[in-house]
Amino acid sequence: MGLLVQTPAVAQPRSKEPPGAFRPQAPQVYEARVTRVFDGDTLWVKPLEGGKYRKLRLDGLDAPEICQTGGTASRDALAARVLRQVVTVNERQHDHYGRALVHLTHRREDVGAWLVLSGHAWAYHWRYSEGIYAGQEGKARTQRKGVFAESDAEVPRDFRRRHGPCPLP
Repeated sequence: MGLLVQTPAVAQPRSKEPPGAFRPQAPQVYEARVTRVFDGDTLWVKPLEGGKYRKLRLDGLDAPEICQTGGTASRDALAARVLRQVVTVNERQHDHYGRALVHLTHRREDVGAWLVLSGHAWAYHWRYSEGIYAGQEGKARTQRKGVFAESDAEVPRDFRRRHGPCPLP
């Protein structure tokens, strides 16, 4: 009769993170051409060094939803500024939709700061932080620019909570 030899099971290290959890990555900076502007904070670029098109989400701000008051104006302002232009992309991480969260510069100007200062987006507030564009939002509010011209303008986060996502065109 043969002897059965059992090898002990090797314990595999277990991740303490749930599947699909955010995992930080090293920031990535590259030049790209803007090929499409979807709304006031989402766009597509083609890296100049080659590679696949990338869907990006501007970090630090929240633009009106496309079906929300100010949504098309926000998209059109961003498109007028950067569509078909070369920009510098600074990727920080990815959101739960797979979009890279980025800071974008065009001709040495922070595109996110410009959008908020022009009244086309709110500074993104997180917990106790007023956000990196709080100063620009304050100026746009004082000057009643864009979405801040209306005293009852609804923050996109609240709009999404009440109405859900905009229907696709």
